Amino acid sequence: MTGGLGTPRLHFRTTDSTNARARELAARGAPHGTLVTASSQSAGRGRQGRKWSAPEGSLLMSVLLRDWPGLLPLACAVAVADAVGGDARIKWPNDVQVEGRKVAGILVEARPQERWAVVGIGVNVAVSVSDLPPELHATAGSLGLARSSVEPFLSSLLGALSARLVAPPSEIVAAFRERDALLGRSITWSGGSGQANGIDEEGRLVVEGPDGRVVLDAGEVHLGSDSLR
Repeated sequence: MTGGLGTPRLHFRTTDSTNARARELAARGAPHGTLVTASSQSAGRGRQGRKWSAPEGSLLMSVLLRDWPGLLPLACAVAVADAVGGDARIKWPNDVQVEGRKVAGILVEARPQERWAVVGIGVNVAVSVSDLPPELHATAGSLGLARSSVEPFLSSLLGALSARLVAPPSEIVAAFRERDALLGRSITWSGGSGQANGIDEEGRLVVEGPDGRVVLDAGEVHLGSDSLR
């Protein structure tokens, strides 16, 4: 059900958004595992509508799922961290960092009633940070690999995704906790501030605030400082 990712594949030299193309394919009945990739995109998006800047050397991909686990955003984040390897950390819910710098972002869009989910992933595989917009120079990072490494990295990532999408929820939660970048850090959101205290079994962020424990889901979080962006 969740194996066979990457076939069929549609590649664009340039497009507005791989997620937009994958959503179109989903509406047309494309099969589970359909992959859309691009060398560049003009309207890439991250979470909360933020623009995703992607100079040459980026991996830009979206994969169509017809069946997926309940902890899909977390499973994808863990898979990306697996592919990145080393000291990769996850900033809840699904940004991947290396040495505190964001190297990958994930955008999940789903319509369960139409039985599809699209997972968009952007990874700075061989990006020069100096090629990114100036406002990102202090927070963005790159894997620092050669441009010829983008395709091999894609293969590794698809393998990691295939494995994590069928893993038990408890395994995903445990793997996330091992790479939790927010644990013990002070954070803010629209309703207050507090100290991040890991995730619960449903993948929600647990925060210890001045008035006690608060449990947040992804839609409630607003990161309030550049260090947490």
